[in-house]
Amino acid sequence: AKIKGLIQDMIEKLETEAEADATHKAFCDKELAETNEKKADKAAEVEKLSAQIDKMAARSSQLKEETAALERALSELATSQAEVDKVRAEEKEIYASNKADMEQGLKGVKLALKVLKKYYAKEDKAHEAAQGAGESIIGLLEVVESD
Repeated sequence: AKIKGLIQDMIEKLETEAEADATHKAFCDKELAETNEKKADKAAEVEKLSAQIDKMAARSSQLKEETAALERALSELATSQAEVDKVRAEEKEIYASNKADMEQGLKGVKLALKVLKKYYAKEDKAHEAAQGAGESIIGLLEVVESD
């Protein structure tokens, strides 16, 4: 009876330990499954973020190339603008030095027009033969005056 009691106690103890081991194994299996699922989710997220990083790096490279091209164009434009400004300054200087001569020439053209118009306005038979030539000269002087 004593041996039976000891065996019975050992069986109960083994059953209790087996039940505890089974519960522990179930807990470990559950935790392992959750961990593997989280690991797979994180791996997918890492892959997604790596793809985004690659995409952004390519976009950054493209934008750097575009920036360099725009900076070159801007530099060329600045050079062209400097040349245009230089030419404009030279032309302005030439105009300023020639302005007095041009105004004097314009006064002369106006005076010549006045004299010619007055001359051909007379009813004199001496210049009737040259009337066409006179009108041509007057027309030419009027064009010079308008320019």
